[in-house]
Amino acid sequence: MAERKYLVEVEKAKEAAAGKPSTGPVYRSLFAKDGFPPPVPGLECCWDIFRMSVEKNPNNPMLGRREIVNDKAGKYVWKTYKQVYDMVVQVGNSIRSCGVEPGAKCGIYGANCAEWVMSMEACNAHGLYCVPLYDTLGADAVKFIICHSEISITFVEEKKITELLKTFPNSTQCMKTIVSFGKVASKEKEEIEKFGLAIYSWDEFLNLGENKQYELPVKKKEDICTIMYTSGTTGDPKGVLISNESIVTLLAGVKRLLESVNEALTSKDVFLSYLPLAHIFDRVIEELFIQHGASIGFWRGDVKLLLEDIGELKPTIFCAVPRVLDRVYSGLQQKVSTGGFLKKTLFNIAYSQRGFAHDEASPICDKIVFDKVRQGLGGNVRLILSGAAPLSNHVEAFLRVVSCAHVLQGYGLTETCAGTFVSLPNELSMLGTVGPPVPNVDVFLESVPEMGYDALSSTPRGEICVRGKTVFSGYYKREDLTKEVLIDGWFHTGDIGEWQPDGSMKIIDRKKNIFKLSQGEYVAVENLENIYSLVSDIDSIWVYGSSFESYLVAVANPNQQALEHWAQEHGISGDFKSLCENLEAKKFILGELTKIGKEKKLKGFELVRDIHLDPEPFDMERDLITPTYKKKRPHLLKYYQNVIDNMYKSSSKPSA
Repeated sequence: MAERKYLVEVEKAKEAAAGKPSTGPVYRSLFAKDGFPPPVPGLECCWDIFRMSVEKNPNNPMLGRREIVNDKAGKYVWKTYKQVYDMVVQVGNSIRSCGVEPGAKCGIYGANCAEWVMSMEACNAHGLYCVPLYDTLGADAVKFIICHSEISITFVEEKKITELLKTFPNSTQCMKTIVSFGKVASKEKEEIEKFGLAIYSWDEFLNLGENKQYELPVKKKEDICTIMYTSGTTGDPKGVLISNESIVTLLAGVKRLLESVNEALTSKDVFLSYLPLAHIFDRVIEELFIQHGASIGFWRGDVKLLLEDIGELKPTIFCAVPRVLDRVYSGLQQKVSTGGFLKKTLFNIAYSQRGFAHDEASPICDKIVFDKVRQGLGGNVRLILSGAAPLSNHVEAFLRVVSCAHVLQGYGLTETCAGTFVSLPNELSMLGTVGPPVPNVDVFLESVPEMGYDALSSTPRGEICVRGKTVFSGYYKREDLTKEVLIDGWFHTGDIGEWQPDGSMKIIDRKKNIFKLSQGEYVAVENLENIYSLVSDIDSIWVYGSSFESYLVAVANPNQQALEHWAQEHGISGDFKSLCENLEAKKFILGELTKIGKEKKLKGFELVRDIHLDPEPFDMERDLITPTYKKKRPHLLKYYQNVIDNMYKSSSKPSA
């Protein structure tokens, strides 16, 4: 097999035997060829990350929020590491004064803010399991998590108190104390006290621990520091047990990775906190910033104001999910097209010369042409990290060139403590991949014969399996589910990957998303969606095939700008909604999908034969996607059942 330059082989491949499928060689990152990086001496748990950083950087700005003056958002105002530490000590003493002991479960519910981080650090200090609750799961899931994990105290954003009330009376069996990040309305206070619970405003709560001192328990590496419930695309949320060691190990690996590519973090770095802290991606990035004594500024909680917050904060590192980057892409495209003829021409010339690595690109060109784009992200961004779902190639390529920042695509799951693969800067061949493994895990591919994926072929493909200290400790109270995915220390991700010649990984499919058409052909749907997503006229697509039919249909969210532009060129009038219903528009989108399908050599039965255009993007409000933007296929089918039925009825005689 070809030399994979960013990998080192640590174990040989295994042929299929005793009913077990074959497995490819075990690889790890080239940056770990002499062993995985050890954590900093004396750093055993998440509390140590914060404590040691406070000792080293007491006066650095740590947490910032925008000051609101006369209903207008002003500058960011900051609390230093020492100020935050003093408040965390107070929060911790107050928690303990409510009779909450080490090992208890503490819920945190609300948008990212300074109080969120302080509550989390107080959990870290006192050996409590931090259990994030998040909005997008809906009241039923929040109730499920509180009862399943037996939360005894919950910190909650002021405007979420009413949501928390919806979980009563079930949740009151174990939950005894509620603390608001802000104030408490008297009506809510009465309602909650009826159930025998105590509720405090933030300031009242801080006073509880005044003049009380509690000794901090000894915390071990293997202790669980957080239970993160993943929404999953089916069934009840699963509680992923994450130990101190997982997070500490992950940080050591990411630090080694960034140093190896000359992008080390420093205390001068600035981060915008807007992706939910309830998810592992943002949680570990913020831990990384805290470890380096860097600054974290919070957004105002409104996507429409995100670019404005970025402009004020001027972050150096920007983390995003593809959905956000798609928005940035559309916004920047608009800026370019309204920049006047000369600017637009210059931009297109500069963009077409984009084969250079960053450090060789023309600085003059950067200055004139891409400056506007760069300023749109605050002017200081040097790294853009994308995670949670695949980023489309055209968006990644565009951002790599025009933002004058490195765009790194990463892959990981809650179960692997987020970062498992990250693409490397200046490696243009890694476009469209998630890069090589982070230097703290071992990885192999396992063949999936029923889907035709062979880990031993010249292009190795199979289920991605991960081993290392970043891997989770199990699903809380679900030994059965744990045994299904944790086998001999290897976590089976359920994702199908393909090793690239340079040692990076490409995610091509999902193991379970496979269905059979009426003629007996198997269709691996994620692979098709990834191919169809290359069409820049659509933002998102869901492909479906009924086992009673011989062909595929799809629902897509067209790109508004692209469709309106097409309509204008073809003299078709009407708003976006009516364009989505226009037969010519459907034909156009279907034609684009067929074109890319044929280009990528898809088989006849893999081509979509009919399409429905929905102007509304797939969203969480309708329960069509998970909080990390993964498609909930059973829900999509239920929601679009009539549309699907009609497509199959009207296209029952598909054209060849």
